[in-house]
Amino acid sequence: MARATKRSGGAPSIRVLLADDHAVLRAGLKLLINAEADLEVVGEAADADEAVRVARETKPDVAVIDLSMPGGGLKVVEALPRHCPETRVLVLTMHDHPAYLRSALAAGAAGYVVKKVADTELLSSVRAVHHGATIAFLSSPGSARQAVGTGGASAASVDGRAALSQREQQVLILLARGYTNRQIAERLKRSVKSIETYRSRLYRKLGLKSRAEIVRYALAVGLLDPASAWGDEADQPE
Repeated sequence: MARATKRSGGAPSIRVLLADDHAVLRAGLKLLINAEADLEVVGEAADADEAVRVARETKPDVAVIDLSMPGGGLKVVEALPRHCPETRVLVLTMHDHPAYLRSALAAGAAGYVVKKVADTELLSSVRAVHHGATIAFLSSPGSARQAVGTGGASAASVDGRAALSQREQQVLILLARGYTNRQIAERLKRSVKSIETYRSRLYRKLGLKSRAEIVRYALAVGLLDPASAWGDEADQPE
């Protein structure tokens, strides 16, 4: 029987470990997960050895594992059933191929989600594997756009970046990375009131309503992908 702890409001929380070597992506996923009342990130890791160690320390209900992390994510998938038998493993990966899926499930994973659809499928997948299901989400042409349509940001908003000013783009990136309004103001050398104005404008232009939707949007369009050209926008002058 999977464990559940209690938050201050009394609702059960599914305790999640995030293991991915990309810190920016990990931070975005943490924001996305912690925005849900029934989910809570209790540990993070950047490589295989750390993932096993943190899992043994925190005993998460669900471990979200990247296959390509240093040391090998598949090694973690194979090790966790021995060290943490009650922890369910969900693979989150860029590898969009049935061969990788079969290998992960054979190693002991309960779920497999490609990062292209993580913005909509990750949260439901965490809940599903926690409750005993075995799931898999591979992508197909156009699937990322379709996922945005069901995940809080409209399909039209994927193309909405063109409507943003450069400063609004910078604020968007920093919001997705977890910065507060005050921290963004200090980084961009603007007043907090100005940042609040930029934030309101980009929310309106993209049809978004919350920080969680910002993170979903950022995941869907590749803002939190280390290889994305958008990754350096927040450091560029206006």
